[in-house]
Amino acid sequence: MEPKEKVVVTILETSDVHGHIYPTDYRGPGDKPIGLAKLAEIIHRERLEAPQLILLDNGDLLQGTPFMYHYAKYDRTGTHPAASALNALQYDAAVIGNHEFNYGQELLNQAIEDATCPYLCANIMNEQGGRPAFGQPYRMFEMKEGIRVAVLGVTTHHIPHWEEPKHIHGLTFEDALESGQRWINHIRENERPDAVVVCYHGGFERDPATGDPTEPQTGENQGYEMCMRLQGLDVLLTGHQHRLLAGELNGVVFAQPGSAGQAIAKVQLTFEREKEGRWSIRGKSAQLLPAEQAEADHVVLAMFAEQERKTQAWLDQPIGRAEGDMSIMDPFEARLGDHAFTEFVNRVQMEVTGASISCAAIFTNEARGFLGEITMRDVVSNYIYPNTLKVILLTGRDIRDALEQNARYFTLDELGQLQVSESYLEPKPQHFNYDMWEGIDYELDISRSEGERVIKLQRNGRPLDPDATFEVVMNSYRAGGGGNFRMLMNKPVVREIPTDMTEILADYILKHQVIHAVCDHNWKVVY
Repeated sequence: MEPKEKVVVTILETSDVHGHIYPTDYRGPGDKPIGLAKLAEIIHRERLEAPQLILLDNGDLLQGTPFMYHYAKYDRTGTHPAASALNALQYDAAVIGNHEFNYGQELLNQAIEDATCPYLCANIMNEQGGRPAFGQPYRMFEMKEGIRVAVLGVTTHHIPHWEEPKHIHGLTFEDALESGQRWINHIRENERPDAVVVCYHGGFERDPATGDPTEPQTGENQGYEMCMRLQGLDVLLTGHQHRLLAGELNGVVFAQPGSAGQAIAKVQLTFEREKEGRWSIRGKSAQLLPAEQAEADHVVLAMFAEQERKTQAWLDQPIGRAEGDMSIMDPFEARLGDHAFTEFVNRVQMEVTGASISCAAIFTNEARGFLGEITMRDVVSNYIYPNTLKVILLTGRDIRDALEQNARYFTLDELGQLQVSESYLEPKPQHFNYDMWEGIDYELDISRSEGERVIKLQRNGRPLDPDATFEVVMNSYRAGGGGNFRMLMNKPVVREIPTDMTEILADYILKHQVIHAVCDHNWKVVY
């Protein structure tokens, strides 16, 4: 009996690279195990070993580093660097991520037009005409011996909950799961593929191994449900959550390669030819290839050397000085009581908007605050997102509810010691979803039951009237209810500041030259 003919097709996926081309986090010197330049070496090696290869990017490529911020805000000349990277590494397709909208549709469309590979997105539609607004829904790949692989792109439809309305004007966002099934049906009926791959800029709402919920079931992430419900699906490539995942669920092989270019996902499909001539999948596998196993590709580094030099020079520009200690030595401690750095951010937000109450977060545990000379690097290292500001009208009851949501950030361990709740650490760190407030006095008691932890809430020495209304300033993400702050959604918007918060902070420091560390200790956490 003759052995059956076999063909192996390899699919490589990057996701949530967030503008990391060079192997740096821009906070300081040192070669980091991240970035497309390092993944480039892996891509080159895989191409040599697997000639039947499809290379995909799963979104959130245009935003996330000072490099991309500098291009978006100060340069915009020539080919978009994200497109240059896609072109140089010969990507076969890319998918729209939620952060692709952060700098507006004009820059997004430039990146799409500059890229030689198509962008795929089936569920973001034009309001008029109901057509996919960016690129095309899917791409068919004709591989060796006529094997046909379909790649369908879909994006989390939760984007309107976070993004500036002007950045998504004229767009509608269809449910990613429903849109995915409709397009898979279309592909199966009309293209007769041998394999269907969904490249989904979204993640898993449940643990793939146990099925246990890992987050509130808001529809932001639908990966688990896609594996369980989508008929005709062979491979699900995911992202958005910045998790490192590879496995199989309900016969669907899946992967998610973390963030910042820390890894690339590799899926292999083994096909065998049937008697009637058609190909069938007889084997599937998924694994992650970490960037730490590679050296940065010198060709890629050279391509972006001048833009990187301009970015680094811009970052090292001194813009002012901090008088007193505004440094964050221990991020956990800085979230237990009022801190000079967060007070500074809140005071700036209040001054530029005229609001009398403000809330702000320490976004990551890598934030270090200010101490002595302040450079642009210090500003963008502490405030890493291109948020704008909104002043919304809240009742005292809304504020209390928001503080109760904040209190969920903490829990007590079996010894009664305070710690960060697991839900804020997995499936990815969400320190950015814990706010610190100015303009009110409050205490959170974590020893009490959830929903009853606000034991003090005052303004000007008096209990906050639950029915009174207040103008409160916060970043645009939070004002849209991001981070499960549903009590903030759809509130009246009093005014908006369309300037990025990083620019607001930098301009403030440039204007004053010296900023003073002050802290009125208006809030604390007890247990």
